[in-house]
Order: sequence, then structure tokens, then C-alpha cells
Amino acid sequence: MTVPTGRRERKKAATRQKIADTALRLFLDRGYDAVGIREVAAEADVAVTTVFSHFASKEALVFERDQDFEQRLTRAVTDRTPDEPLLPALRREVEELVRHCAADGANPVWRMIDASPALRQYEESMRLRHAESLAAAIAADPALSRTATACRTIARFVIDAYALAREAADPQAALDEIFGMIEAAWAATAAPRPPADLPGTSGT
Repeated sequence: MTVPTGRRERKKAATRQKIADTALRLFLDRGYDAVGIREVAAEADVAVTTVFSHFASKEALVFERDQDFEQRLTRAVTDRTPDEPLLPALRREVEELVRHCAADGANPVWRMIDASPALRQYEESMRLRHAESLAAAIAADPALSRTATACRTIARFVIDAYALAREAADPQAALDEIFGMIEAAWAATAAPRPPADLPGTSGT
């Protein structure tokens, strides 16, 4: 998670975290559908407008690290060293996301998400948005030199890798298998090199 540096930014981040933690506690205690935004605001001791200044919807309260995850994935592309291959950099971030989402205490949250059509729909739209942001970051890197279709496809594969590994009995083994397939797909999208000149020819 990105740590805010300024006093004002730290205060905003603390308020945001307090709202998210309060909402999640109420949702798990009483059920997602049984708790309204006004109740979250009252319990967190903030105004309803403050809740909406940090979270665009009730569903967003459950996925409070949404933007952080999205930024981390794109920065895995943009902030890697010039000699670092793309996929190992992305895999490190996916592994970290899986660890976070499979940590102790996460199961009740995922059971709540699975039981709510609104939360499942929000998660799906979030994953699609993350994939589009990741695809844009890959496409913007001239050193990677892939078509827009290849960039979007690989980005979808990476986002799906996170979801599949999170649900697997052995997340590490799942990532090994999935990223082996992603590596093969990425290699297959590379532009073919022009054939070398045959000995004794001028190349024309």
C-alpha cells in the first residue's frame, strides 16, 4: 500500500481506512444487505458525505484496496528496471495480491462476496478495469512491442491468474502452472525476426 507523505494526506488515508474497517466489521457482523451507508457513517463518526468522498459506492467499501492493487500492477510494468523482463515483475505483484487476499481472516469476507450478487458484479467490473489499466501500461512500453490485442490478452491472463490462484488449494502451485502458460502465450506474440541472409547472398 502506498504510504502518504504529507500530514493532510495521512489524515485522509487514516479516515478512509477507519471507514473501510468499520464498514467491513458491520457487514460481517450483521450481513452486507442489512447495513446502510448511514449506519457506517454513524459508527465511524463521520458524515455520510465523507463516506462518499472516499468511496463511490457501498460495494467499494468492501474492496477498499481496489485502487492500490490497480496502481501496483501498472507500476510493476512502468517502474521495473530496463533489463527486467515483464512477466517476473508482474508475477511478484500477483503473488503479493494473492497473499493479501488469502490471509488469515479473509475467508469470511470472500464468503460474503460470493453470497452477494452486487459484490460479485462489482468484483468482476473491478477486475476488468484492472486488466484494461494493465494492458494500457504494457502497450505504452515501446520496449515490449506487442499489438493492442496481445497486450489486452496478456493483461486478462494476469488478472485471471490472481483470481484462480486465490481460490486454489495450493496458490503457489497454481501460479507456477498459470504463469508457465502465460509465458508461452507472451512468447508467441513476439514479432518474428526477419530471416538472416544466406551465406553468399547480398540480402536483396
